[in-house]
Amino acid sequence: MTEHPIITGEQALPCSRSTVDHPHRTDLVQHARPGLLVAIEGPRGVGKTITTQLVVDLLRTGGLPAVTQEPPGAPGTPGYRGLAEARLTAETARRALARGDVMVCDGYIGTSLALQCMDGVDRDASWELLQRNIRPDLTVMVGAQPVVLAQRLASRGACSRHEREHRSGIECGYFAEAGRFLRHKGVRVLDVDSSHVDSAEIARTVVAAITRIAKDPEDPPRGTW
Repeated sequence: MTEHPIITGEQALPCSRSTVDHPHRTDLVQHARPGLLVAIEGPRGVGKTITTQLVVDLLRTGGLPAVTQEPPGAPGTPGYRGLAEARLTAETARRALARGDVMVCDGYIGTSLALQCMDGVDRDASWELLQRNIRPDLTVMVGAQPVVLAQRLASRGACSRHEREHRSGIECGYFAEAGRFLRHKGVRVLDVDSSHVDSAEIARTVVAAITRIAKDPEDPPRGTW
């Protein structure tokens, strides 16, 4: 068992490549507890959307009922960007968890917290509202080097190089802080660096973490990744 090189959190998740690359259906289904909520978080350009879908596909291949919800795009209250999205996601999650599904969110509490702080909202005030939603079983904070994100955004024709690098650096900082804050609050956070790996590799890492939690919800304890 070796540590996976793309995990950058306080404690890296040791995982077997054979288990991650070829999840066994019986292994996943036999040990899974009903309903898990997983949030894929991170700034623009890290590949959250495609990673979310790949995770769902791998879980389904492994025999787990998995669903996803893309960001609804509903405008939040001015000054509380992302709050409406988090509430809508939580409502959908309640139904999914009641069915025993694994729900994988493309952005949730971490994204809302980062965006609100970027808008100048007090972090504690944001948390007071956000903590009323369902707490995720796993938050995956996907990051990358700002220069790498700027290059990815450039391929989409977004702004000038200076603006891209400046904005990417700012976003990375806010999301990294959101991850540290959530971990401090007892949320299980897995930090992953997407700078030089593709979404498929990240998805396999996330599935390994989900499998571990499904087998034993308290291993590792929340806040100790």
